[in-house]
Amino acid sequence: MLRRYVEQILSLYNYVDGLLVTDKDGYIEYYLTYRPEISTLKEKDILGKHVLDVYPDLDEESSSIMRVLRNGKPIFNEYQLLRTYKGQTLHVINTTMPIKVDDEIIGAIDVSRYIDSSYERQNITLSFRQGAEMKKLYTVDDIITNSKSLEVIKSRIPVIAETDSSVLIYGETGTGKELVAQSIHTSSKRSGRRFVSQNCAAIPGNLLESILFGTTKGSYTGAENKPGLFEIANGGTLFLDEINSMELNVQSKLLKAIEEKQVTRLGSYEPVTIDIKVISAVNANPIQCIAEKKIREDLFYRLSVVQVNIPPLREREDDISFLTEHFIQSYNEKMNRDIINIDEEVEDIFKKHKWPGNVRELKNVIEGAFNVASSRFIQKKDLPEYLAEPFKTQGIEDSLLMAEESMLNGGLSLDDTMDAFEKRIIQKALDSTRNLAEAARLLGISRQSLNYKITKYGLHK
Repeated sequence: MLRRYVEQILSLYNYVDGLLVTDKDGYIEYYLTYRPEISTLKEKDILGKHVLDVYPDLDEESSSIMRVLRNGKPIFNEYQLLRTYKGQTLHVINTTMPIKVDDEIIGAIDVSRYIDSSYERQNITLSFRQGAEMKKLYTVDDIITNSKSLEVIKSRIPVIAETDSSVLIYGETGTGKELVAQSIHTSSKRSGRRFVSQNCAAIPGNLLESILFGTTKGSYTGAENKPGLFEIANGGTLFLDEINSMELNVQSKLLKAIEEKQVTRLGSYEPVTIDIKVISAVNANPIQCIAEKKIREDLFYRLSVVQVNIPPLREREDDISFLTEHFIQSYNEKMNRDIINIDEEVEDIFKKHKWPGNVRELKNVIEGAFNVASSRFIQKKDLPEYLAEPFKTQGIEDSLLMAEESMLNGGLSLDDTMDAFEKRIIQKALDSTRNLAEAARLLGISRQSLNYKITKYGLHK
């Protein structure tokens, strides 16, 4: 029962090295360390033991956990010198809080940050994230659909979640890849551990490498001792979105880490053992990505032990009206409105639209309409301009003909032709929409990718 508090606590803090949960009597029910190179205790060694048996130098007064269990008052940022029953000494900053149900203390949770030296503790605090909220991860029940293809995926998620095999999710932007990834995590035995998500799009390789694997102080200018996402997710699930945007040299290191089940921080020679389930996602056909050398073939086979293909919204016609009604009901509750549905003209527009931004685009369109609708039915005038006055295809055809003519006349290579064509289309999308979000939805790419391409081609926003 106490394990369900772990994800909530982890979502509140900027930085956590270790976490321990006890019942109301001080017996350990959960333990996790993100820095096993500092704390060598393992969960299997201490589960069920009393906290005073694990740290025999502590007593009822010196143990922050025992004090919190006794008086129910939280203790923030207390320095403690801990000696384990195995003889290891740890310097830690602890924040300890009671766990209550109906004002009855049922346990305590202890959040720690380790200190490499007792002289470095003066300025270290465990601080709450700004505007921190109890984060609730998605479950299978959050996948709203009237589509047979998605119902099949929903039925398979609990089965996929039972193993530690890697999962590759293929779906266009906005189809709900992270929703599926979180549902796999919350359906698994790792549900009480961390779910860590990272979008790999448009992040430079050297930065992404440090984000994934961590850094050691002095490995480069300004670098500090910091765990990477692999260490942070240890024991839980790591979700890597848009891996087809990851530089190939980082992909090779990713493959090595997954194969060997260990990572080495930048600037360090000491490997850290990891135990995680890796879920990755691509927003383009993975076989095509391999052919275009956007994904290493060996990494693809390692990541796609289980593959989940999410069909785009345009192939799930039943879901367009079904989700429209769902989002209308949801925003009625959130915005205290009483909108009944969309009118017939909007229904016709929705049926003809290709939804390049998929479910995310539909949700945003409904939310935008709620902000301006003046009647109880969403009308054409309430829709964004690109939907009310669809993007003309003539510009695309003209650009394609010009690019084709330049290539055939020997003026451009195939790569240059494709770049020129992409540049024209992106600029036309920018000129035809009100903001970057609309342009990205129109093009069927993420806003991060659009920003990257704008910079790449020197386009005008």
